[in-house]
Amino acid sequence: MRRVAITGIGAVSPNGIGRERFWKATREGTSGVGRITRFDPSAFAVQVAGEIPDEFDEKAYVDVKDRPHVSRAAPLAAASVAEALADAGIDAGAMSRDELRGIGVIVGSGGGSQDFTEEQYRLFYTGHQKQCSVYTIPTGTIGTLASEVSMRFGFRGLSHIVSTGCTSSTDALGYAYRNIQAGVLDTVIAGGVDSPIAPLILRGFQLMRIMSTRWNHEPQRASRPFSRDRDGFVIAEGSWFFVLEEMERARARGARVYGEIAGYGSTCEAFHRVRLEECGEEPARAMRLAMSEARIPPSEVQYISYHGTSTELNDRIETRAVKLAFDGHAYKLAGSSLKSLIGHPQGACGAAGVAAILLSMRDSFVHPTINVDEPDPECDLDYVAGEGRKLEIEHAVANCIAFGSKNSALVLRRV
Repeated sequence: MRRVAITGIGAVSPNGIGRERFWKATREGTSGVGRITRFDPSAFAVQVAGEIPDEFDEKAYVDVKDRPHVSRAAPLAAASVAEALADAGIDAGAMSRDELRGIGVIVGSGGGSQDFTEEQYRLFYTGHQKQCSVYTIPTGTIGTLASEVSMRFGFRGLSHIVSTGCTSSTDALGYAYRNIQAGVLDTVIAGGVDSPIAPLILRGFQLMRIMSTRWNHEPQRASRPFSRDRDGFVIAEGSWFFVLEEMERARARGARVYGEIAGYGSTCEAFHRVRLEECGEEPARAMRLAMSEARIPPSEVQYISYHGTSTELNDRIETRAVKLAFDGHAYKLAGSSLKSLIGHPQGACGAAGVAAILLSMRDSFVHPTINVDEPDPECDLDYVAGEGRKLEIEHAVANCIAFGSKNSALVLRRV
């Protein structure tokens, strides 16, 4: 069976632009959550988000004349893909057409270009039709995001989008892993991007009463997974991408290998549009499927990247699912919620967690879950609360849960 190596990491995160700045802030427990600046949030009960810092230069990744015709996600994706390629030592510009045909792109995104579409509606219904983009239809189609990445770098292999809600980028990495494992491709650029910070999107989530509203005056305390006083998630944007390669090919060209994807599992509860089933059995089964494919027992996993949204229901049921998946080992398992530091970047969250896992493996250090001021008695596992710590990781699980009863998990192995 072909093994799948990860040789490049790129990150554009609310708490740091670039892989190493993202990781430094993450391991130090530095939050990237603040008051919304993309528009005036004063009319909303929710006024905080994880926004990419203003220093991010969109013009470096999308031409000024093209910017009105693409979503915010396009430059975010381009930036993290460019960093991942440089990290892996791959120069797409120096490749032949045949070489570029061998590189695929699989993008995970929950909302894709929803922010762009919302802006086109605003222009149209406020009488500014002449300002609407000629690309309103193609850009509003979520699959265009993968095309933007392929076109920017010239990749001519498959160019696919995966949109399964919050599991989107976990599934994108899982499908990339399967394509390489099966010999369809030797190299795939895969990861996740989302930029859902826009008025109508915020209003829609607010109507579901699943967002934090108590901490507008202290934004960095708003995302508080597993804490008794959590009151909802914090919306965020961001992009995390990876270079995945067939292991022997990567080693032959002398690439550094951060780790490998060793297993992938995905299930559906077939239960409800937005709510989780209380028993936690299907998220647990997704994790067990991933471990089974990796051919490891639960006792060989040292760390888990929790979905950890900071919603009352999700955190409690995810804790229950981990106990089902890992049995008695659950209490020996360290785990963190990255969302406590960056908010919830929707379909990109799984890729964000994978980036943190790989860098944790590299440095033998796991980041904290912040804001766990008063632990929920029903959330009684080791969430690395407050401060990060040294930890040697051989195997880790990245867990994700999505609307529509979807669950996905990856097993990552240090090489």
